[in-house]
Amino acid sequence: MKKGQIIEGVIERVDFPNKGIIRTEDGRQVIVKNTIPGQKVSASINKIRKGKAEGRLLEVLEKSPLEGDKTGCVHAGECGGCTYQTLPYDRQLEMKAEQVKKLMDDVIDQENRDYQFLGIKESPRQTGYRNKMEFSFGDEFKDGPLALGMHKRGSFYDMVTVENCQIVDEDFRKILSVTLAYFREKNITYYHKLRHTGYLRHLLVRKAVKTGEILVDLVTTTQTDFPGIAAAQMDEVESTLNDAQENAFAGTEEELLEGWKAALLAADYKGTMTGILHTRNDNVADTVTNEGTDVLYGQDFFYEELLGLRFKITPFSFFQTNSLGAEVLYQTAREFIGDALPSGTDADIAEHGKIVFDLYSGTGTIAQMLSPVAKKVIGVEIIEEAVEAAKENAQLNGLHNCEFIAGDVLKVIDSIEEKPDYIVLDPPRDGINPKALEKIIRYNVPQMVYISCKPTSLARDLEVLQARGYEVQKVCCVDMFPSTFHVETVCLLSKLHEAKHHVNVRLDMDEMDLTAAESKATYEEIKAYVAEHNDGMKVSNLYIAQVKAKYGIIERENYNKVKSDDARQPKCPKEKATAIEAALKYFQMVPSEL
Repeated sequence: MKKGQIIEGVIERVDFPNKGIIRTEDGRQVIVKNTIPGQKVSASINKIRKGKAEGRLLEVLEKSPLEGDKTGCVHAGECGGCTYQTLPYDRQLEMKAEQVKKLMDDVIDQENRDYQFLGIKESPRQTGYRNKMEFSFGDEFKDGPLALGMHKRGSFYDMVTVENCQIVDEDFRKILSVTLAYFREKNITYYHKLRHTGYLRHLLVRKAVKTGEILVDLVTTTQTDFPGIAAAQMDEVESTLNDAQENAFAGTEEELLEGWKAALLAADYKGTMTGILHTRNDNVADTVTNEGTDVLYGQDFFYEELLGLRFKITPFSFFQTNSLGAEVLYQTAREFIGDALPSGTDADIAEHGKIVFDLYSGTGTIAQMLSPVAKKVIGVEIIEEAVEAAKENAQLNGLHNCEFIAGDVLKVIDSIEEKPDYIVLDPPRDGINPKALEKIIRYNVPQMVYISCKPTSLARDLEVLQARGYEVQKVCCVDMFPSTFHVETVCLLSKLHEAKHHVNVRLDMDEMDLTAAESKATYEEIKAYVAEHNDGMKVSNLYIAQVKAKYGIIERENYNKVKSDDARQPKCPKEKATAIEAALKYFQMVPSEL
């Protein structure tokens, strides 16, 4: 198999995230993204690494039997946003649940396979569910007319104007259309990512589902020489340049923005326009960076409601993008937590209540949800604006036992005097910093709830948590993103000695033959056995020590601990751990039935 080679095949399955698997005639697997099980596709091999091949989807040759007759969105296939538009919703749910279950089963310890997998809960809305969209300005093709929308699938530069996007409601689509028409008429051009010239960058739209309040923010550069910019980005034909200069907007930035504001306010909306903003951003990265925001109309925030609580949200606040789905997600987390935090009178909770850490707390949604049944909730979040919003929201909801701290979890938890009785984790997509995770584990709390927006990151962190004595009790998925491959996962973990179903068994040490385990085989003998029976596989003393510690074989004190907070200790890969376990069984250092 070579790069550039064209292959055809049927998608056997799709692994998270969005990895379709084709098996070639010679039995090799090729990953092709943006596909659905059962589709016959053609793909071009674009990556070969360590024996694994990836291909770029060229064409769907035959639809999958799983697909419906309607796409659900005219932009499906062209826009890079929604992969599963053609799948009926019940099949989307099944596929996401299967993907997460497979990830969990691959990492959850064999003796813990009786954990409860509770399937997946659907989003209350399958269309028009998003409360936030970040549209980008660009062109649909080189030197084409101004576009505003989402990136074309597989393209870093080309944009698709998504005026009929189905994952947002009618107000979003109207704001997009009004904005695009206005700036096309004024001949204002977009920021070119290669040349670093141009004005228009992004359009941020937020709308609350419960209150209907709308916030719109236009993100631009500070390059306001409009005729010059317009001419620079047009075709280099002289007549075209002259036309561009004649038609380009020649007023001030203030006049331009006043006109845009007037155009937005003249339109009719089902919701209520609460604020129109302008944010400056000259950062070369293709992300929204706030380098100063002006309020053109109204205010720079709006309110949303979740589970009876009210939240103030600013343009850059982190808040779940599916408000009704967030209620399902947080209700699920609250149900998991409920057993550990029983309700009672205010006096009982004040005297006997628990201290809860809400780590990676965002705007404090979970912390406020738990505060009525906790003695105190301490939230830690690295984004200062989110922390300030969390404080305001707690005050808004009349909650006085919530404390919010701005800073990196890795550093902040060392300065907190209180020790938690319970921990809730809701980290960003990449999961928890390994050093921070070690510090979290050292609290030795009896139970944790881990909320993850990326199950592969959860699976990685679960391997560490299990190795340090935590057991998975329950896992439940919540679909917050219909028509996409994304899914939220809630996981309840218990410390083994605190787990409800843990049974203490007294065993004769002579029968287990663990007292003499150290004399059964040396590290070199274990290495030799592993290499002989696994095609020369090499394992380190550290990996052997980690596996021995898992089975309770005593090691020298601190042998298997990091030497300092800055040290990085690699974790034994699963395949090597299995090989070491086989060696320990062979040398009768652990019972063969384990």
